[in-house]
Amino acid sequence: MKNIWLFAIVLFVNVLSFAQINFDDYFENKTLRFDYFHAGTDKSEEFYYDEIIEEPYWGGHKVNLVDKFEYGNYLFKVYDSSSNKLLYSRGYSTLFSEWQTTDEAKEIRRVFNETVTFPFPKKTVRLEIFSRNRKGIFELKFTHFINPENKYITKERKLVFDTFQVYNSGNYNEKLDIVLIPEGYTKEEMNKFKEDTKKFAKYLLECSPYKENANKINIWAVLAESKESGTDMPPLGVWKNTILNSRFWTFKLERYLMIEDNKTLRNIASNVPYDQIYVIVNTNKYGGGAIYNHYAVCVRENTYENYVFVHEFGHAFAGLGDEYYTSSVAYNEFYKLDVEPWEPNLTTLVNFDKKWKNMLDKDTPIPTPSTKDWENKLGVFEGGGYSGKGIYRPKQDCTMKSKTYNNFCPVCTKSIEDMINFYSK
Repeated sequence: MKNIWLFAIVLFVNVLSFAQINFDDYFENKTLRFDYFHAGTDKSEEFYYDEIIEEPYWGGHKVNLVDKFEYGNYLFKVYDSSSNKLLYSRGYSTLFSEWQTTDEAKEIRRVFNETVTFPFPKKTVRLEIFSRNRKGIFELKFTHFINPENKYITKERKLVFDTFQVYNSGNYNEKLDIVLIPEGYTKEEMNKFKEDTKKFAKYLLECSPYKENANKINIWAVLAESKESGTDMPPLGVWKNTILNSRFWTFKLERYLMIEDNKTLRNIASNVPYDQIYVIVNTNKYGGGAIYNHYAVCVRENTYENYVFVHEFGHAFAGLGDEYYTSSVAYNEFYKLDVEPWEPNLTTLVNFDKKWKNMLDKDTPIPTPSTKDWENKLGVFEGGGYSGKGIYRPKQDCTMKSKTYNNFCPVCTKSIEDMINFYSK
């Protein structure tokens, strides 16, 4: 009993410590962007300093500064260097972590440019970057001290464009702020992009649970034109001069439409206050992609455009995993079956207690049979995370499994709502 009380006291002190972080004591209302290089192979990784940039807006919350989810393959923490007080943290993933699971990563070394952002500090801080190992445990990989008075912090605005608000619900420090960025739209096509932003904003705000939380969301847009229309399709010999250098066939998977030019992407996004980046690509070919707390990509016109838009945002914003397992992917052993996935809507049953177990009816069998009797019920159905065996999902169907719009299961719905509230409360 004594140990229980001691644990409770320690927990209370930690919670109180987080609550006592006053934004204005430690930060200014603008962003510090830390760019770094992430290099390695399928079994190794290294981090290298690239550049520190001052950006004009802080779009994030001023209260919820410490991440309570810790989703993602990486985690960064920002400490006050004098008191060692944790000031800010966020989990995230990157294109590098996906590349590590491809065949190419076994053969060559590659380097990717990546970014972490946090409020601009008033005093020297210590940045720590952690990588989640194959056992699911975060390991410290990189440490860097940042003095905000450093004369070499970049202050120039490298890509300045006109902006507008597609949807406004209030103060950007108190809302979830999403920025829509055009890719492959020429100057003459900017009116088309403006109309597309209204269309995609409607797709998001008419889909539950975003619809019920529309008063907590802002949507911005940046009018960044490209020299040519479209996007790259390397195997077809199609190369377009676009501002973000996006391309299909990322990691040799045709539908995977992604961006490796991180610095240009971030320079464009910094024209507005933002929490999440969403790129709209001017093509009607099916495809897209997303990475948690990095960015999402969708095509502007396709039969499944509404589904792709909310499905990919489920990855980028809420950390949701893919629940399908029959489509081809570029990855090898993306999930280890003896480790619980960090994604809230997938489980290997290694530690199901931390997932949606408390949402199940007491008579629900675990695993749950994929039969007609359980077709519309919450359960634990085998198949998900690109594997037909050993990985389980919450319902037989969901927007994270099939090409269905406005069909998030209760677990995904709760995860999205929890994240919206974290950014807006």
